[in-house]
Amino acid sequence: MTGFFDRHEALLTDAQAALAARDYWAPFQEIPSEKHYGEGSRAAGEAAFEALKGRPFDLPGHPESHRVGAEESPFGGALGVTYPAADPAALIAASRAAAPTLATASPKARVGALIEALVRLNAQSFLIAHATQHTTGQAFAMAFQAGGPHAQDRALEAVALAWQEMTRFPDHAIWEKPQGKAAPLRLEKQWTLVPLGVALTIGCNTFPTWNGYPGIFASLATGNPVIVKPHPRAILPLAISVRILREAFAEASLPADAILLAADAPDAQITQALATDPAVRIIDYTGGQAFGGWLRENARQARLFTEEAGVNTVTILGAPDFAGMCDNLAFSLALYSGQMCTAPQTILIPEGGINTDQGAMMPDQVAQGIADALDRLLADPARAGGVLGAIANPATRARLEDARAKGRAIRDGLPLLLADAGALADTECFGPVSFVVRTKDADAAIAQATRLARDKGAITAALYDTDEDRIARAIPAYAAAGVNLSINLTGNIFVNQSAAFSDFHVTGANPAGNACLTDPAFVAPRFTRAMWRRQIT
Repeated sequence: MTGFFDRHEALLTDAQAALAARDYWAPFQEIPSEKHYGEGSRAAGEAAFEALKGRPFDLPGHPESHRVGAEESPFGGALGVTYPAADPAALIAASRAAAPTLATASPKARVGALIEALVRLNAQSFLIAHATQHTTGQAFAMAFQAGGPHAQDRALEAVALAWQEMTRFPDHAIWEKPQGKAAPLRLEKQWTLVPLGVALTIGCNTFPTWNGYPGIFASLATGNPVIVKPHPRAILPLAISVRILREAFAEASLPADAILLAADAPDAQITQALATDPAVRIIDYTGGQAFGGWLRENARQARLFTEEAGVNTVTILGAPDFAGMCDNLAFSLALYSGQMCTAPQTILIPEGGINTDQGAMMPDQVAQGIADALDRLLADPARAGGVLGAIANPATRARLEDARAKGRAIRDGLPLLLADAGALADTECFGPVSFVVRTKDADAAIAQATRLARDKGAITAALYDTDEDRIARAIPAYAAAGVNLSINLTGNIFVNQSAAFSDFHVTGANPAGNACLTDPAFVAPRFTRAMWRRQIT
């Protein structure tokens, strides 16, 4: 039962050290190179993906009453993969049946099996990259990194933190209280980790593994069986993940049904029925605030962990490196066509202009500098395709067209850069569109950025300034608004990026989400400790 743990204990120890240090550590290689993944791994991954297309996806022993699957690649063409499907009651029953064995397994057995599954997932990173690319629209390099190694990093982070929380206290103690001349009082005490119950992970279209893995692995590590409900447009990456997890669990003598796939069709979704079942005690959700609100109102029996939506801002009060700033922001705005929860959207600039290393500039000049940087970045079609990827959902394209009619185009392309868009700039407009907004002055810009974070939610915020005193005043204002702040980024580090084992993704302190990837509050509520004690005579 603990053979996998012994095999991977050194990796777990390194992960715990990285959690404490918060510096750079990446256990899984992010570069899609055969140097790291073995000769022939690239071709093998593509061949494995092609072999899945147009066929039933096999999940041995999984509950199944019918088949579903209607994924279309954003780059063109139906995948033609069908998945085992079952009604919510059957999935809940299978999950509940697996729960006692999973709960009574030792933390070593669960954690060992999960790290073994991660190692196997990493070996399949080229396959997962193709599955991610052709369900999300990410370009291949990004699909490899975000769908594979970076998602695996986040999963290991969750497992390592779960291990710390489960082993923080001893499971057994002898308690002895002196009584003067009388014999001391002696009690034997033992504590049992009690999982909360069935967990439901509700996946998103854009980052199914990166956003899905933390909750999946945290729940399984702490003994809660998981039902994975993918977005109907992005089932395959999570289906592959479920299959590998089931295989690792079976080999560890853990119940394979501790991890189930709840595939459904766009016109017959089962999310609400699963989310409101009394047996579901944990829900991890990534998506819009509308359905997040529905979950809060209707799934009250479950502990809810969410990453939702928000208005990410860029506040430009000065530019110590104007060209570097524009190039950096251009990449941030264009990456994956703005379909990232961390992508900047609303750019705030004082109406009186800013100071830069190239002289004073008015808001339109700053905006044009960003537009020109976008043009440079995307001038080469091959590079543009690698940066932009494809639009994952038709609704995103519709939002883009709607926004175009409501503002003045500074750059009328993909991405779209608008000015004078009014209230639209104060709401999330997910996708390849951003807004330039003039503010009264620098203090008003900071006030507006932090207000939007507090009221509408924000996962990221960027600040550019040449005034160190003002930067020092801004930092606590952004912290109070519960948003992570990046200051004067240039070069190859971007506000969109979030590094496992170092960055806490989402603070949980504003409407963009109530959970953080990954801090103790994300893991510890998934289990409790129950004690028995008896007197020793």
